[in-house]
Amino acid sequence: MLALNQENGLTPSQLAEKLGVRPPTITKTINRLAAQGFLEKRASDTDARRAHVYLTESGSEAIRAIERSVRKTEKQALKTLDKKEQKALVKLLARIEANLSRKGAVMVEDEDEMEEDAKPVS
Repeated sequence: MLALNQENGLTPSQLAEKLGVRPPTITKTINRLAAQGFLEKRASDTDARRAHVYLTESGSEAIRAIERSVRKTEKQALKTLDKKEQKALVKLLARIEANLSRKGAVMVEDEDEMEEDAKPVS
C-alpha cells in the first residue's frame, strides 16, 4: 500500500519488482487487500491483458492513519535526544538500511569472524 501511495496504478509485476517479492506473493497480497477494500484492480486502457492496482479512498485513509501513528511514535522515541543526536541516529539507521538492502550482500559464514567483528573497537 505504501508503494502505491508513492506511485498509484502500478501493475502487479511492477509492484513485485519494487518490493522485491515474487509475483505470486504480490498477487495474494493484492487479492487480500482488495477484499478488505484497500485496493482495487482495473484493466489497462491500452492492454486488456494487464491490470493496474490502485489505492481506494479507504486505502488512502489507512495510509494517512499509519503516517500519523508513525509521526507520533517517532516523536515519542526521539523526545530525549537533541538535534545533533537525532541527526547522528538518522545517519546510522540509513547506513544500516543500506547494508540490509544491498543486493547480493556477502553473509559472514564463520561465527568466530562474526563475533570478532562485533567486538567494540578501542
